[in-house]
Amino acid sequence: MNILDKLADHARERTQAAKEKISLDEMKDLAMSLPANGFPFEEAIRSNPEISFICECKKASPSKGIIAEDFPYLEIAREYQSAGADCISVLTEPKWFLGSSEYLREIAAEVDIPCLRKDFTVDEYMIYEAKVLGASAVLLICSILTQDQIADYIGICDMLGLSALVEAHTGEEVKAAAAAGARIIGVNNRDLKDFSVDTENSRRMISLVPEDILFVSESGVRSAEDVRLLREAGADAVLVGEALMKAQDKTEMLRKLRG
Repeated sequence: MNILDKLADHARERTQAAKEKISLDEMKDLAMSLPANGFPFEEAIRSNPEISFICECKKASPSKGIIAEDFPYLEIAREYQSAGADCISVLTEPKWFLGSSEYLREIAAEVDIPCLRKDFTVDEYMIYEAKVLGASAVLLICSILTQDQIADYIGICDMLGLSALVEAHTGEEVKAAAAAGARIIGVNNRDLKDFSVDTENSRRMISLVPEDILFVSESGVRSAEDVRLLREAGADAVLVGEALMKAQDKTEMLRKLRG
């Protein structure tokens, strides 16, 4: 079993435990009682004439272990916003990424820019939960979902006013994401099965994405040159995690990445 399978299995276990505390029907009712808000995550990306930055709050990862020993997540989120981030990605996976739903709840309440719930969505429950936590978007990963599931989950997101960032790694997955109705496709430069990184992957895949679909490059973006090449290739946004989390001065690092 590869790490992605383990992450997906643990997400199923977490969701089952969550349902025992708050049922699916209760969580759905809570989510449906909240305003839809008009898809601010994708609007933030689409309205930016330059390349957009989705900046990540991440304490650890399976490949790197602890990235940030000191993790003042609210301070980090505020710094991202003041530095001009378009959106914030918040890890809520607790076992391998040391994330927390509470991080998302508190960050979403603290900042004025849209937040992505970065987790391994394996059940519709997690989408309703994301809405209740204050997210403006959820991650749907092609490697752990069928095309039909992705289409169904996008439908739920649409009903709630959430954006779905549909993540692909291969050409087949990009085509499946588009066929499922994705409005935002993220190409992960990291292979989640073995965590190897190939920063050229986004540039290879972008030609497969229809022009009306927003394109996000994820993982391995570390320099202004990386951003420049992706901008020239036509990417609408980059999701940057480790490079920012390791930077002592995140404002300065984001300035450098912008070139």
